[in-house]
Amino acid sequence: MPTLHSLRRWLVLLPLALLAGCNTVLMNPSGDIANQQGRLIVVSTVLMLIIIIPVIALTIFFAWRYRQSNKEATYSPDWDHSTQLELAIWAAPLLIIIALGAITWISTHTLDPYRPLSRLDAKRQISPETKPLVVEVVALDWKWLFIYPEQGIATVNELAAPVDVPISFKITASSVMNSFFIPALAGQIYAMPGMETKLHAVINKPGEFEGFSANYSGAGFSGMRFKFHGLNKDDFDQWVAKVKAGKEGELTREGYTKLEVPSEREPVRHYASVDADLYNAILNRCVDRNKMCMSQMMAIDADGGLGKPGAFNVATMQSWQPDTLNSPKRKYVTAMCTTEE
Repeated sequence: MPTLHSLRRWLVLLPLALLAGCNTVLMNPSGDIANQQGRLIVVSTVLMLIIIIPVIALTIFFAWRYRQSNKEATYSPDWDHSTQLELAIWAAPLLIIIALGAITWISTHTLDPYRPLSRLDAKRQISPETKPLVVEVVALDWKWLFIYPEQGIATVNELAAPVDVPISFKITASSVMNSFFIPALAGQIYAMPGMETKLHAVINKPGEFEGFSANYSGAGFSGMRFKFHGLNKDDFDQWVAKVKAGKEGELTREGYTKLEVPSEREPVRHYASVDADLYNAILNRCVDRNKMCMSQMMAIDADGGLGKPGAFNVATMQSWQPDTLNSPKRKYVTAMCTTEE
């Protein structure tokens, strides 16, 4: 029979055993952006603990010191103010808020996902002539499509990038909003249909990392995962050559239409080539060539609406009108006519 002492010892060791298999990738990432974000979590937590720990300690102390049975404690029922105590109570939180505000302001601009990288890590800067690897990301139901426009290839549920090379992600979605997230690389960023978001990041260590959607998007959401491979330059070139030899052939617009159909837990696919304008067509909601692209619609709207064929209800601002002073003449829609009219 185990003794009470040995049972207590095992109870103390149980949490350590349970945590031994945890992968604390957020606190120990392999990409510089994720590393900086992880340090922000630590710094913010420490700053808040400067207030939380004394408050908890003093709460326990006051409850014990001024308990009813302690006759030695000073009893002051008419006490209501202490300048020193008020300064201590308000000054410390104020300083913490100022510190957190400064850190938030600086990190918000430094770690802006739309901002191109200026460094590979804390010790190495990126030269201005360095060309990033461009990857176009499309969130489908329920899988990920990655297009490498410069390499002319595409993959499903597999992503790779060379170590210490800046990556420029262009991200969109086919139907509903998703969230593109590789914890070891950088923070999550949303993928939305008809819109393009951006993310700049770099992987500093070779390895295989987990990527997934961090935003619920339907029945197949739980299986919407992919592998991200950090490779050295030679291995990345070999990976590209492997994809170019993929049995899927070319990813055309017609092929994308079939791929877009909702499906769950899709296997990895390699496309040896890809339609050069496919990503723009996905972004502008005009993969079907019979549909007008959003960019074309916006161009018509910018020109006044309905374009030149509909000039009967489009007028040009006159030179004497205030809006045209010191600026080019603009067109605007004067009326929308119904069939009867």
